[in-house]
This record gives sequence, structure tokens and C-alpha cells, in this order.
Amino acid sequence: MSDFNFLMLHAKLAGFKLLVSANRIGCEDEFSKMLHDRLMAGLDAAIRSTRHIMDLQRELVIGDDLEGTISCQLQGEEEVLARRTLVLLDELEIDYFTYEYRVNGGEWHNALSADCDGIEISYPTTVSVSDTEIGPLATIIHDITRETGIAISVARVVYA
Repeated sequence: MSDFNFLMLHAKLAGFKLLVSANRIGCEDEFSKMLHDRLMAGLDAAIRSTRHIMDLQRELVIGDDLEGTISCQLQGEEEVLARRTLVLLDELEIDYFTYEYRVNGGEWHNALSADCDGIEISYPTTVSVSDTEIGPLATIIHDITRETGIAISVARVVYA
């Protein structure tokens, strides 16, 4: 069990969720509302993870873990939370072994193309959305990342 204080992380995440919810009231366009909604959903998921981790910690302290299943599950949950990235706009997955990519969990597309000049591999890329386009939410996003360590991605997929 790690020495990290998940109760404090839970409190920070809940506070940020409240801040994002209050900030959403001032949204004037659908893009901004959508970013706020997705950030709140991501924070909800992170809050659920911290609750689950605290439940596992409590079980470990109270019960017998002779087989090590609870401690193994706890370690796994902590690692998943530590690597979590909240994706607010587009997510690009690239499989370099099969030369395929997919956007936002959709269908896989082949990045290979061939013509008389040879074979070309063309993957799309992601471009971060500027803080001015994100608006006041940008400051909150930077604060969440700084204070909790949870990465937040606000990027668009761009096709070459």
C-alpha cells in the first residue's frame, strides 16, 4: 500500500468538479459546454477510482489478505489512476505494427497507401487546442493537472 493520501486527492477532485460545474453556467457556446461536460465526467471517473482505492485500503487494513489478492488489486488500481489521462476532445490511437489508426475509439483505418511512386504511410496527428479557444476552462485544467497529477488532453485530430 502506498503512502499517498487518496482522501486528499478525492477532496481535490470533488472541489475541482464543483468548480467546473459552476464555471459551466457561464458557457455561451456548445463547444465550451461539451468540454465542461466531458471534464466533469472524467473527474467523476477519477473520483470513483479514488473511492475504490480507499475501499481496498480499508479492506487491506481490516481483513486478512493471505493470498495477496487485495494488495495486488490495490496496486493495479493505483497504477491505473496514476496513468489516467482525461481526453476532452479527440483521442488518436495508432498501431504501428499493423499500420492502422482509429479516432475516438471508432473503426480502424489503414495508414498505408500505394501508387506507382511507392508505398506511403500517413498517420493523422493531434494538435492541442489553444488556451484562448478553451477559454476560462484552460486555467482550471492547468490547476487540475498541477494539483492532482492527472493529465488532461484537449487536442484535435488533423489529417495530413
